[in-house]
Amino acid sequence: MDTFAEIFEDLDDPRTGNAKQHELNEILMIALCAVLCGGETCADMALFGQMKAPFLKTFMTLENGTPSHDTFSRIFRLLQPDQFRTCFIAFMRHFAKDCEGVVAIDGKTLRRSFNAARNASPLHMVTAFAVDARLVLGQLAVDTKSNEITALPKLLELLSLKGTTVTTDAMHCQRATAEKICTQGADYVLALKGNQGTLADDVVRFLEDAQTPLRSSKTTDADHGRIEEREAFVSTDIAWLQERHDWPGLQAIGKIVATREVARKTTTSTRYYVMSAALLPERLNEVVRSHWLIENALHWVLDVVMNEDQMRNRCDHGPENLATLRHLALNLAKLEPSKGSMRGKLKRAGWNDAYLATLLAGFGGIDMR
Repeated sequence: MDTFAEIFEDLDDPRTGNAKQHELNEILMIALCAVLCGGETCADMALFGQMKAPFLKTFMTLENGTPSHDTFSRIFRLLQPDQFRTCFIAFMRHFAKDCEGVVAIDGKTLRRSFNAARNASPLHMVTAFAVDARLVLGQLAVDTKSNEITALPKLLELLSLKGTTVTTDAMHCQRATAEKICTQGADYVLALKGNQGTLADDVVRFLEDAQTPLRSSKTTDADHGRIEEREAFVSTDIAWLQERHDWPGLQAIGKIVATREVARKTTTSTRYYVMSAALLPERLNEVVRSHWLIENALHWVLDVVMNEDQMRNRCDHGPENLATLRHLALNLAKLEPSKGSMRGKLKRAGWNDAYLATLLAGFGGIDMR
């Protein structure tokens, strides 16, 4: 609890007067424990507190008992999400400094967080995910999906990215994004589409020219009745392109041609990329495939294991704060080194207090100064 309190010491308590019957840090810790044990709603958090009070009292005071459903709901509705996110990122910075490889950035909509009565759209979160470590490094809420473009540089500014390779989809192939990634000491591999107009046209024309010398590498995968062949092509002969477009940090361009055969039906797609490092074709293939792990290793887990898409928290800051809490729970479960699925880890935590304590030990021994 000492380290936990230190992590959240800059978080303002939104309650006033005699509403502070329970310590803020204890409320947050009970909520986190409930999510680690498979809890989804504020009602689940209140029930968890009641059922697990003997365990919780081993490291909390609980002077006025455990909080009610309304207390949890009020706290998460009123907490300033910027402060909560800053505390989360500060905690993860301790682990981010050792992260290597690909940091994938993508957006996700919490589909049932809309509020029809207030004409409020569902919450959309942009998340930075360390693929190799399977850790969420940070997140930022935006009003709509289109606002991801302006939000991404702000998120990048908060993160420790030195030595990593940042990947995004084509929406984020923007000068400001490329420049911010380079400023952070990282490299980028950005998908390129028509949103970059003449740059995209020049890259496509050059890479599709039969006379252009390209390095290439091919891989073939077969699984579950599917055969996929991916051929990567890279060129570093781009002085002319850089002279024309002056794209921040540009060192190479490439494309990946993917041929997919399922049930005797074959489809082919071609994707183009700009890179701040002269990657080998083999590495380009690896990096691009790693990017999509954010869907399987994060978004899928949030929706299928933690039921995030069905969450009906929709008032004030509740959706964003609870999304951050779920990310914190996933990170703690991932930092615990035992093997097993995320679903299995959450069940073990709910059934075994000793294992839940092991997950919470992720807070131990961290110097937040």
